[in-house]
Amino acid sequence: MRRFLCALMLLAMVSCGTVQENDVDAARVRAAVERMLSDYPQSTLQDIYKSFFQDRFGPGHIVADTARAAAYLRRELAVAGDTAMLLYEPTGDYGNYVRVALAVVSSGKVSLDKYLSCFLRSVREVQPVEVEWWAAEWAGIKRVIDGMSLNLPNYTEETIAIEKMLSSGHYAVHHSERYNNHYAPHYRIMAKDIFEAEILPLIAE
Repeated sequence: MRRFLCALMLLAMVSCGTVQENDVDAARVRAAVERMLSDYPQSTLQDIYKSFFQDRFGPGHIVADTARAAAYLRRELAVAGDTAMLLYEPTGDYGNYVRVALAVVSSGKVSLDKYLSCFLRSVREVQPVEVEWWAAEWAGIKRVIDGMSLNLPNYTEETIAIEKMLSSGHYAVHHSERYNNHYAPHYRIMAKDIFEAEILPLIAE
């Protein structure tokens, strides 16, 4: 009930244009967006949104069934082909989490058990998503992006879609079709400290 009422309030605020912006580090946001577009020039606003969201909340959900998560990961590894992703990359503007490509496993650099363990322990650190706070945070980030004149494809449409999603109390998006077609992403999110201590040394060998 509380989530439903909060969603109604947020919907009214977005409709009236009264969602407050959180203060963000504009220089840091710009640098992060420039990095994303340098690495993945086919990104859209939806993909940029996803990276900033992941930086604040990791995967954005708790994995309740570890056996199921392991089975799904094995199935994905079996069907994942070549990827144009980097082996690893920081999320958003603070790099609180790291996207780690499944290619580190398929290449033999990291064992499946180690990869899965690091992912699941990272998920346990995930904090609940407060949609109202995140909507205000995104509004601040988006203001900086607006000022960058990036000429991203479908910018207006995706702006509206994201605002509508947040106003309904939801927050999760997939990568854009454009991004998927160009980069074939297959990865999991890991906490920065876990990644640097346990995965990065194996990749660097």
